Parts: sequence; structure tokens; C-alpha cells
Amino acid sequence: MAEFELLTPEEMLRADQLAARSGVPELTLMENAGRAVAGEAMTMVAPGAAIAVLCGPGNNGGDGFVAARLLSERGYRVRVALLGTVEEMTGAAATMARRWTHDILPMRLQSLTDAKLVIDAIFGAGLSRDVPADVGMMLAAIAREQIPILAVDVPTGLDGSTGEIRGRSYNATRTVTFVRRKPGHALLPGRDLCGPVTVADIGVSGDAIAELRCETFANAPGLWLERYPWPWSQSHKFARGHTVVVSGPPQCTGASRLAARGALRIGAGVVTLATPVNAFIINSAQLTAIMVKPFAEAEGLAGIISGLNPEYDAVLIGPGLGRTDQARASVLTVLRKARKVVLDADALSAFAQSQGQPHPAPADLFSAISKATGPIVMTPHEGEFRSLFPALKGSKLDRVREAASQSGTTIVLKGADTVIAAPDGRAAINENAPAWLATAGSGDVLAGFITGLMAQGMPAFDAACAAVWLHGDVATSFGPGLIAEDLPEHLPKALAALHARAKA
Repeated sequence: MAEFELLTPEEMLRADQLAARSGVPELTLMENAGRAVAGEAMTMVAPGAAIAVLCGPGNNGGDGFVAARLLSERGYRVRVALLGTVEEMTGAAATMARRWTHDILPMRLQSLTDAKLVIDAIFGAGLSRDVPADVGMMLAAIAREQIPILAVDVPTGLDGSTGEIRGRSYNATRTVTFVRRKPGHALLPGRDLCGPVTVADIGVSGDAIAELRCETFANAPGLWLERYPWPWSQSHKFARGHTVVVSGPPQCTGASRLAARGALRIGAGVVTLATPVNAFIINSAQLTAIMVKPFAEAEGLAGIISGLNPEYDAVLIGPGLGRTDQARASVLTVLRKARKVVLDADALSAFAQSQGQPHPAPADLFSAISKATGPIVMTPHEGEFRSLFPALKGSKLDRVREAASQSGTTIVLKGADTVIAAPDGRAAINENAPAWLATAGSGDVLAGFITGLMAQGMPAFDAACAAVWLHGDVATSFGPGLIAEDLPEHLPKALAALHARAKA
């Protein structure tokens, strides 16, 4: 689990405390952290090069003092600049500062003179306020000088919990963090600021980490691969699940067909497109392996859904559905009749408060969700999310986690740093989505991927995480020129690689 567990700064502080309780002194942890920083620095510059180490008044600065001492002992020309004074420092950081026997300069631009590398140990991941103005000016000067920068824990100015910039920050050349990465390393814009991140083992045991009961993860196959629903030797199509995708009116049918194709490609044994009668011909003319069943009004849709196996089958509604009274009635019907449901696109925006209903439409949606008997996944983009959860504030991770808890659903808040959260508090941050996914219809395919995996029996949170990761993996492999139709057609290559990994 170590490679995809993410620890908040508060959890990291708790891990340090648990390590100390188990007999690893704080000074040892700090010495190990500084040693890891020094080791990374030595890979970035030639022996004997001039290095400027910028230290803050806290533990991050203590790590910097250790790195400075070790680099100086190895013949590097090290200059240390401190924000504040040694007398103001406390604890292990003060001890490490006193072990530095050379000059300590004030935090000024002159401390960068001739430096081939800057080690930023000013503020770490626990920063929860804007950096002081003088530090902001220093960061701006470093950026102008274009000196390679090694960040300790995070680039100064980056909030390790949220990935947000606190006043000012910069783009680090590399970052060294300790024990585990932090959410701010994975969330944007933090992920873009950190550069390649090295995670150093500083002596905190796995037992201490396990005691924290980590609930935040980087989305990766190791998180869900053992529960991926590969077919077995005696599989048949109905054992692999039946996915129903609900189509919209004739002018908006493409989105549902993209979703249905995605569900079929990701392994659902049977896929049916439930279509309004007036869209039956256009959908039938476009599809072959996907069955097409017409319905009239919500009652007809209920009849199609009633024939599903509640243990395996899943329903997707929303792509191209429209935002009409009929659309809302169809969503409520699906929530009443189906056990496993994915709500995407118009299934969400049709209930936005901006639609002008005489009472808050989100209440209708959430009331129906509360009466559902099976897992539900919602896949909003940022605008849809805000319309459904307007009162939620804070970081992306915090908002999604709270929305999942409030709604009792798995939430997939889409974006370049998609966050997936389950009602039980687990959350995953996705990191492999390339810019090529910013194309019409890609979200519809993603919704189809999720529904197809749920129809095969994969738990909702795992299905959402797996689908989001595969979505990004396919797009990364395909590269420039990607359109939504390419995603299902190039999925088999990604699945083959994933299957080989599962068998290894």
C-alpha cells in the first residue's frame, strides 16, 4: 500500500509521534530526513558545487540544517540562510541548527550568489497560511534566477493538504518528501509545482502507518487490481453482467451510444440501450452488438429495468438525456427500480437549482437516492458539483469526501486531478489524465466504463477508481488527436497490459 497511500500533514505529525513512542527519537527522524535531502542534492550538482540552503524556523528548516552539514562534510560549498534566528527555533530543529558550525546568513537574495542549486527548506507541507511577503519576494527571485531548486517536503508556499498555493510558490526541479506523499503532491496545482517526487524512508515503521488507518490514496492499480472482474473459464455473457444505458431524445443520442460502447468494451456481457420511441430508429441504425429497446415515458423504462438481475446488472442514465420534466422522471424511475446506478451529466444537471423549479430540485434527487437499495455513483464535473452541493467549501478533496458522506453515494469529481470518494471516507486522487481527454464525449465513455465494471460485480468505489485510471491510461497511450470514439476502441490494449500485471 505504501506506493499509493497519501498522508495529510496532520497524519504525518501523528506518524512522527508514533515513531518516537516506539523508540525512534525525533532527532533520528530529522537526521534521516536531512540525509535523504543531501543524497538527492548530490545527484543534481557536481561535486564541490556551491549550494544555497534556505531554512525556515520549524522542522523543515531543521531538515535543511542537517542537509547543509552533511553536504559541507562532503566538500560542497554550502551557504545557509535562515528565516529568523537560531534563538527563536525550538526542539529538534534548534538542535540541528546549533550543529551547523558555519555562518548563518539572513534570508536575502545575496545568499543565492553563485549557487548551482537551491535547497528550499523554508516551509513544509503543514503550511496553512499565506507565506510572509519577504519569503514571497525570495521565491520570486529564485524563479527569476532560474537556479535548480530541490524542495524539502513541498515547495514553500504549497499547502500539503490541499495542493493549493498559499500566497506564492514556484516550480521545483525536484521534491523530497518523507514516509509517504501528501495529498498536495497529487492535487493540482501542487502536482505541477513539485516536479518528480522522491519518497524517503526516515525510520517510521509500517506498523505506525497502519495505526493511522489511511483513507486517502493516489489512484493506481494496486489499490483495486485484486478486485478487478476478469472473466473465468466458464464465464458466459449473463455472468459478466448486463448494463443498461438510457438514451436521450433523437438530437442527443450520441452520448449514450458512446457510454454503451464503453460499457461493452470494459467487459459487460450484455449491453442494452434503452431508447425513447422517437429515437429508436437512429439508435438502431448505429448499433450492432448493443441491443436497443424502445420505451414510452417513465413507465416503459421501468419495465425494461424490472427485468434486470439486481445482484449484477447496472444502469447508467444521464448522457444526452436532456433537462426536461421527462428527464427528471426517468432519473427518479431508475433510482426507484434499479439497484446499481450511475448518474452522469444531465441526470445531475437536470436537478440543478438553476432550472427554475418551484422547489429545490436537488432535494428531489437526494430524496430518491436515500431510498435506493444499492450502490450509486455520481460523476459530476465542477459546475455540476457546485450546483448540487453549493454549501460545501474547502479543498477539492474535502468537498468530494463530504459530498459522498452527505449523499451516501460514490462521487467522481472529474478533472485533471479527478477525485473519487466513497461514503465511508475513502478517497483517491487520479494523476494519469492527459490533456487529450478534454474532448467532447470522453466523460460519457468514462461513465460507461464505471457502469460496465459495476455490472460485473466490482464494488462501486473500486469500479470508479479502475475506470478513471483506465480512461487516463488509454488517453495517455493514444496521445494527440484523441476523440471520444477512440477510448473504447483502444481500451483492449490497456486491459491486456493490466491483465498481465494481475497475473504476474
